[in-house]
Amino acid sequence: MNSENIKKITNQAIEQLITALNEGRSETLTQYLAAIGRFHRYSPRNVMLIASQKPTASHVAGFHAWHKLGRFVKKGEKGIMILAPIVRQKNASAKEDETEPDESSTAVGFRAAYVFDISQTDGQELPTIGSVNGEPREYRERLAKFVTEQGIALEYSEDIAPARGTSAGGKITLLPGQSPAEEFATLAHELAHEMMHRDERRSSTSKRSRETEAEAVAFVVCHAVGLETGSASSDYIQLYEGDAKLLTDSLAHIQKTATQILNAIGAEASSAPPA
Repeated sequence: MNSENIKKITNQAIEQLITALNEGRSETLTQYLAAIGRFHRYSPRNVMLIASQKPTASHVAGFHAWHKLGRFVKKGEKGIMILAPIVRQKNASAKEDETEPDESSTAVGFRAAYVFDISQTDGQELPTIGSVNGEPREYRERLAKFVTEQGIALEYSEDIAPARGTSAGGKITLLPGQSPAEEFATLAHELAHEMMHRDERRSSTSKRSRETEAEAVAFVVCHAVGLETGSASSDYIQLYEGDAKLLTDSLAHIQKTATQILNAIGAEASSAPPA
């Protein structure tokens, strides 16, 4: 594929992504956010308590919160103890609350409460954000080869769950067990971080902009090799509060990085990305 075709593919893919972002949240993302909203953000103390009792815990919630999500604690499962504050609301008497106290409340004491990890439950699958589908064919091996040629170590580890991939400056770690399409997309995303956000430019960018840029690069690369992304990329970007304006402001950096990757893996897809 020549540079003109790559530029055309990149522009078409970015235009499609901007349109999706302007349309707002997809139904998939709305359902996902509603479910995730039931998982409390625990204090550092409770995070340590959870980790000490169940190091593999990923999503924890109380018995009744799981019930509202259509899941049920398995018989015989032992709860994970946390410290739940007894809070006093403004102009209100003290009451027990399993969540962390907010800015309008004061903890007047603590009691033991119990939560359960998702692995201790059965029932309805939790909503997930959009996924990437298709077959990356030989481009998966070519992308991995390009990664190692850049002096970047490529490893696999269950320890990064629930994240699908991480970038640590010279090392990319992927979660094993992903579908070929998901793994390709994850690797492209983390490679974009390595190429765009490991130099002096990092200090002038925010987490929001870095995630938007990396996912936009992955979107372009996935389209170019014929993968079906659905709402996956726009969902991910909106999770980090990215939007069309931020995407447009970063367009030159996104185009440059996507072009480098597509040239390296010798993409030969048609000039029109799939719908």
